[in-house]
Amino acid sequence: MDFQVVVLAGGTSETLSPLVSKDVPKALLPVANRPLLSYALDLLEASDLKDLIVVVEGQEAARLVGAWVSSAYLDRLCVEVLAVSEDLGSAGALRAISKRLTANDILVISGDLVTDVLPGAVAATHRRNGAAVTALLCSVPVSGPSETASSSGKDKAKKPNRLNIVGLDKTKQFLLHIVSGTDVEKDVRVHKRKIQAVGQMEIRSDLMDAHLYAFKRTILQDVLEQKEAYRSIRLEVLPYLVRSQLRSAPSGGHGTTVGETGNSAVLSSGNLQCLSQHHVITPSAFKQDALSRSHGGHRCCAYIATKSKYCHRLNSIQSYCDINRDVIGEASHLSGYSFSAQNNIIHPSSVLGSKTTIGPHCILAEGSQLGDKCSVKRSVIGRHCRISSNVKIVNSVVMNHVVIEDGCHIQGSVVCNNVQLQERSVLKDCQIGAGYIVTAGSEHKAESLARK
Repeated sequence: MDFQVVVLAGGTSETLSPLVSKDVPKALLPVANRPLLSYALDLLEASDLKDLIVVVEGQEAARLVGAWVSSAYLDRLCVEVLAVSEDLGSAGALRAISKRLTANDILVISGDLVTDVLPGAVAATHRRNGAAVTALLCSVPVSGPSETASSSGKDKAKKPNRLNIVGLDKTKQFLLHIVSGTDVEKDVRVHKRKIQAVGQMEIRSDLMDAHLYAFKRTILQDVLEQKEAYRSIRLEVLPYLVRSQLRSAPSGGHGTTVGETGNSAVLSSGNLQCLSQHHVITPSAFKQDALSRSHGGHRCCAYIATKSKYCHRLNSIQSYCDINRDVIGEASHLSGYSFSAQNNIIHPSSVLGSKTTIGPHCILAEGSQLGDKCSVKRSVIGRHCRISSNVKIVNSVVMNHVVIEDGCHIQGSVVCNNVQLQERSVLKDCQIGAGYIVTAGSEHKAESLARK
């Protein structure tokens, strides 16, 4: 039987408030004027993975997602949308639908993943290695304002996400150690016996778990059943499987630690050598069959995306801004649109006033109107917006049916559906929830505004 695919589409995540709401669940949040979930579904379709279960938290969110999927993917995909309780976590959501899983292998993808890495490539690696789990690892995305943003000073500095520690064998196929950035303390202990079991371990701090996994179904179901308290695949299920493939007790307190910088350091007086950055090696030869002999023979594997691949999860306000910027900029091939010679998209039904300019890396959707002397730079404007004269919009996302009156300035902000900005209002680095009215002449910086 082919892979069974589960898409974990979330619900109304609090981390994205006030962008998401009961009317716009996370899966339908617009990214470059397309629902977020469409990026994952198109990716699966491109890998010829067309029989899907989409898991949504909350009955109403599931209803909205189901209605959109049945319309947008009619005759393209076979999608069953299942509702689960809210706040179960990724492992809890899988546990809730576990009895629906029947194929030998299960592909699990987060619905908030925006990438050009084909899931079919991860699935093929999983089958080839006969793995219990195969995780997609990719370069840690850089987060923060664009280099070309007009914001100054330290606002410009891009900040990498929190550190993750990953241990790989020398072939970079087997995943030997993984610690999430949320769990990384000053030092991370890698036990000497584990390294001796495989002969060599490469320690990396430049990779992230992209939340795309291939699982052997029976092993996944066993873990979900036995570890009832597990809520997260990334933080609990995957690390448990990685630990259990090479069980080793602490060796008298001696071991190898990895500092927060990602450089390895040897604490024991044993015969481990510290080589260049990210490497710890024992002198014994690499014993690949150690993995197949250990713990009933299950193997944890990694599929490492090349640095040229785009891979980003939309799980925060900042990542929402980053992904919108990227999909209309350096990763425009993901948008599904054909950009003009001016490197932008202006829908034929939109109306532009005199001396109004739409710069490169912008999208202006259908039915929107701009008055005279407006300027739009590196921004996404949604459908049927009414924008008056002398308005400046930079590095921002303006969703649908927004009214912006004369003289408003919007920078680095997200403006949700049906918002009204009264004349001369100013927004910088703000998020404005659906239906909110920003009063005339008001100035807001780094605020989140929503209707009570």
